[in-house]
Amino acid sequence: MYVNSSKSIGFLSFGHWSPHPTSATRTAADVLQQSIDLAVAAEELGADGAYFRVHHFARQLGSPFPLLAAVGARTSRIEIGTGVIDMRYVNPLSFVEDAGAADLISGGRLQLGISRGSPEQVVDGWRYFGYEPAEGETPADMARRHTEVALELLEGTGFAQPNPRPMFPNPPGLLRLEPHSEGLRERIWWGAGSNATARWAAQQGMNLMSSTLKDDESGEPFHVQQRKQIEAFREEWAEQDHGFEPRVSVSRSIFAIVNDMDRRYFLGSGDAADQFGIIDDTRSVFGRSYAAEPEELIAQLRRDEAVQAADTLLLTVPNQLGVDYNAHVLDAILTHVAPALGWK
Repeated sequence: MYVNSSKSIGFLSFGHWSPHPTSATRTAADVLQQSIDLAVAAEELGADGAYFRVHHFARQLGSPFPLLAAVGARTSRIEIGTGVIDMRYVNPLSFVEDAGAADLISGGRLQLGISRGSPEQVVDGWRYFGYEPAEGETPADMARRHTEVALELLEGTGFAQPNPRPMFPNPPGLLRLEPHSEGLRERIWWGAGSNATARWAAQQGMNLMSSTLKDDESGEPFHVQQRKQIEAFREEWAEQDHGFEPRVSVSRSIFAIVNDMDRRYFLGSGDAADQFGIIDDTRSVFGRSYAAEPEELIAQLRRDEAVQAADTLLLTVPNQLGVDYNAHVLDAILTHVAPALGWK
């Protein structure tokens, strides 16, 4: 089994808000401001990444690029990403323009996770955004088509015929989308739910982003199936000629129990076993979560084959508990767990 001992460690926030009196994020404004503050705190703690989930028609983070640009303006080192943007909802040209601007604001730190999407809050929500699958296409096919267009545009090659009487002078030749951010094309990740889509991501020259949910393709434990998915991705990548080394991330809910508040929130809450079921008409496996005192947690994570194989670990955070507590969650992993595993 391939083991990658060097790890980038970041957080992944789903950006929930709720008017409930126990929630630290009661409005969308709370979530947006606290997301920026948590990214700043994570950078100060030495974490490597601040990633945000994107959902539509939900009390969660939606349009990602204003937030990513704001985080980029407030930080200087930490990677800033998404996990993931649903490409069924995306105009590829607007996506490339917005991504280029946010990446330039951050100084080239964007790591954009995209995917064909997951079950959403409304039926066929992408239709409200003006998108329809072409004849013979599924919504997943449409997402991949949008992705292929965006990837080509990110190369920065001119494609649009210039106006012979422009308002402002044009450079020679066909025009590309602006602003163009050099290198962003190599920082696109595909959220793969199966071995086949992991191979497709490798063929397209995208990094691999794998979450705590994937198609059940063998009945084996989740972390074993996910490790095999990572291997399939790397094997396919080796057959291509993309000119750069890919990255692989996995996400996990991991809580180190180091004080009484942690015990109240999480002790005994870790799902010690995987869960199998039908999601979106597909038999799926949902990986376990971890909550234990550091020594036990270290032993458990050593046995997680996918965590060991990946180079990037995204820690899902309970954002409704507020910035200070979530900074503590990250600090506990960085201080008490990561060094013992040789990750930092």
